[in-house]
Amino acid sequence: MAETVGAILMDPPVIRRNLNAADPRKMRRIIAEDPEWSLAVVPLLTNLCLEHIVINFEVQPMLHDLLPSHKAYVLEKLPPSLPLEVTANLISDEGYWKKCCVERWGLGDVTAYGNSWKRMFFERHLEKIIELFIPDVTDPKTVLDMVPLCKNYVKKLNISQLLPPIKAPQKADDNDSSDTGSDSGFDGPSMDHFDFGILLDKLIYLEELHLVYGVKGCGMNFEWNLFEFTFRDCESLAKALKQCKTLRVLRILQSKVDNEKCRLLVSYLLDHPSLQDLDLSHNLISDRGARAVGKLLNRSRLRSLNVYDNQIRGAGAEALAYALAKNTSLLTLNLRLNRLGDEGGQAIAQALTKNQTLVNLHLGANQLTEPTAIALSQALVQNNTLKSINLSCNRLGVDGGKVLEEGMSHNDTVVDCDVRLTSIEQESEVCISQILRTNQSKTRRKHTQEPIK
Repeated sequence: MAETVGAILMDPPVIRRNLNAADPRKMRRIIAEDPEWSLAVVPLLTNLCLEHIVINFEVQPMLHDLLPSHKAYVLEKLPPSLPLEVTANLISDEGYWKKCCVERWGLGDVTAYGNSWKRMFFERHLEKIIELFIPDVTDPKTVLDMVPLCKNYVKKLNISQLLPPIKAPQKADDNDSSDTGSDSGFDGPSMDHFDFGILLDKLIYLEELHLVYGVKGCGMNFEWNLFEFTFRDCESLAKALKQCKTLRVLRILQSKVDNEKCRLLVSYLLDHPSLQDLDLSHNLISDRGARAVGKLLNRSRLRSLNVYDNQIRGAGAEALAYALAKNTSLLTLNLRLNRLGDEGGQAIAQALTKNQTLVNLHLGANQLTEPTAIALSQALVQNNTLKSINLSCNRLGVDGGKVLEEGMSHNDTVVDCDVRLTSIEQESEVCISQILRTNQSKTRRKHTQEPIK
């Protein structure tokens, strides 16, 4: 038997037949279960590695060591739900942050954020945390933990609401209080609204802060204490503002800022190194607060002051005018919807004869009449820097319109003068419009003739 097997193995024809039987070209083909399968759809090893990086990015983030094309592939695949602790200071790609913004808020106007989706995401994210912060309920750590992640990207905060503490339910049995002897030891909330003192000095690039101390959409749960900017709030905010050396724009709107709070804020803003735009519109500031603001005018670098819709009367306007006459930085002053009267209007007009920097002045709806028009007419003859003045919704009258027209005829710098609803004659209004068009043409010619620097 062994000899037979050996003879077969040693026989060349037998060996050739066996080799022919093993020839793949003559073997029966193995058909794949997937008829569309081919070697062309087998993923590259590189892609498999990149997919592995994407899947495990949260545990082991890897980005900067990749080639540019591989880095772009990973960024395209990364989900926007990754923890900010992982992505904030690692990913700078605008495409990724656009994906995060769109998923959370839908498509937005990125031009309001310096065309940076990353800045947009972190500003809006931090705003939402602050707007939902409840004193003595929300842990301040939720805000502080965000600071290392967002401080390099936040330049503006627009806080549209600030929540007050949750009111503790009153005891049903009022007789219990008689047994305690005194409630002087009652511990109230540690703060009335979010304390900006824990945050502002840490936002090293913050330039704009817009605040409203109120609650959006309170509906049937409306209470006045939901819209109360307390003195304790004011004090903590003022101290925080003083430490925020980069702040250029401050707006506190619709927050019941009265004289005392205004004076406190100003006391901390005096000599601020960077503040340029102050807006305290829709508040309760009257003459004492206006005097404090007047003091601020010449102790800061303000370029715009807006106290629209307050309660400033003649005495407050005189204090502002006294500061305006000496000021060398303010470009815009908005006093619309106050109660200046002719006492305040004449004071502002007289300040314009000395001020050489103011460009825009809004005195609309201030109960101004003919004496103010006369004073403004005289100021327009001497002033050569004012370009826009708004006198709408006052009672200048026919004679006031004529004297204003006379003053405008000697002025060649004012290009915008709003005299709607001032009871002046149509003829005077037409003449003023013609003077404005002439001034506008002169200004355009002057700009075209100026050499390009």
